[in-house]
Amino acid sequence: MIKMKVKDIIRETKGKLIIGNIESECDSFCKDTRILKPEDTYIGIKGENFDGSTLWEQAFEKGAKAVIIQNINFSKNDLEKWENKIIIEVEDTIEAIAKIATYKRELQGKDFQVVGVTGSVGKTSTKDIISNVVSQKYKTLKTQGNNNNNIGLPFTIFKLQDQEAAVIEMGMNHFGELSKLTKIAKPTISVITNIGTSHIGNLGSRENILKAKLEILEGMDKKVLVINNDNDLLNEWNKKEHNDIEIHTYGIENTSEVMAENIKLNENDSEFICNIKGNKFKVKVPVGGIHFVYNAICSATVGNLLGLSANEIKKGIETFELTKKRMDILELKNGVTIINDTYNASFESMKASLEYLKGLNAKRKIAVLGDMFELGEYSKELHEKVGVEVYKNNIDILICNGENAKNIIKSAEKCGMNKENIYYFEDKKQVQEFVESKWEKGDVILFKASNGMKFFDIVSNLEKA
Repeated sequence: MIKMKVKDIIRETKGKLIIGNIESECDSFCKDTRILKPEDTYIGIKGENFDGSTLWEQAFEKGAKAVIIQNINFSKNDLEKWENKIIIEVEDTIEAIAKIATYKRELQGKDFQVVGVTGSVGKTSTKDIISNVVSQKYKTLKTQGNNNNNIGLPFTIFKLQDQEAAVIEMGMNHFGELSKLTKIAKPTISVITNIGTSHIGNLGSRENILKAKLEILEGMDKKVLVINNDNDLLNEWNKKEHNDIEIHTYGIENTSEVMAENIKLNENDSEFICNIKGNKFKVKVPVGGIHFVYNAICSATVGNLLGLSANEIKKGIETFELTKKRMDILELKNGVTIINDTYNASFESMKASLEYLKGLNAKRKIAVLGDMFELGEYSKELHEKVGVEVYKNNIDILICNGENAKNIIKSAEKCGMNKENIYYFEDKKQVQEFVESKWEKGDVILFKASNGMKFFDIVSNLEKA
């Protein structure tokens, strides 16, 4: 494997070497001095409230071999003190990490397999299961957590060493963002899980969300795209001519290349027959919910494209584990079960979580729901639609927190849900105290809201109760 050198970084970023050996290798990168390891190259990222470049000296004190910074004036004493280190100055460190990551990806070659995963909901769980399938045949790097933006994605690419494949999650809030990410990662296979309503406030319509998601194709030399054929907009788009795109489909309802048949949904898992172009085999998904069946057949589609056997695909699906805070099932000592799905929320993911809750065998099914963000003018309508889903799925108790979540309550009441089973609280502490005062052995409680609502704090406190 060709290792990156200081001279490569300077060339790619058009940076300036302040001190150091231009032939030195830079193998590992870090943006957080708290977790920095000796010999790391520290990159000072400037955010809205803090400039990481100001911590350059702290990085050296913790053992960094090099720092990449912007807008720092060094004294003569500074340069003498750290004469055995490396300092690279760039105009913009965020732009620099994109250029360095692009070069790092190029070093892997065009034959290196990169699966790019995007979609309105389900990106992280789909990425997790695809990665577990691909890793049955190839040594695989995957995005950790949801580090899927213009900072997280480059730092994922930086971790490439001796892997044979990578599964990279790509997120976006606006037009143009996915275009930048895909040109860094250069996927060989791209996946679009669905087109929903996430970020509709920024993009204006689901049709625009589809257009923004299709930017993932822009970084591909050969356009190989895997899509959920049961998603209405993707299905309609697929019916049009796309001569320059090799499209592969998966689905349950619409005839697709890879299908799930004879589905049996259990409380904590699912079973189905996976049909890949007539090659059928039984699969058990270790997480409940129909959306995880979709994730599984998506991973089977990718695995098949990468030459995995049915047994390898089956093993990859059956042994995968979810990223925490996404449908994380917690069994408490008091006999209460908590579904911690607090990382993010859109109408589609709210609907899926409520449908999953409905299917569980529980004394009472309790939904603790909060605001969904970035919905713009659609916010009231989509929160009201969640209220309809609460009623349709026979939720026993509804607890809400958040200004927009008031529309969930109004809608559930309008549908006919008993007002005595609906509660609203102004702050999370009240939610926590109420849940603790009311929960009973055998209850299952779903916590679901956008990440900014910080419902994970409530769950964390309840775990300790």
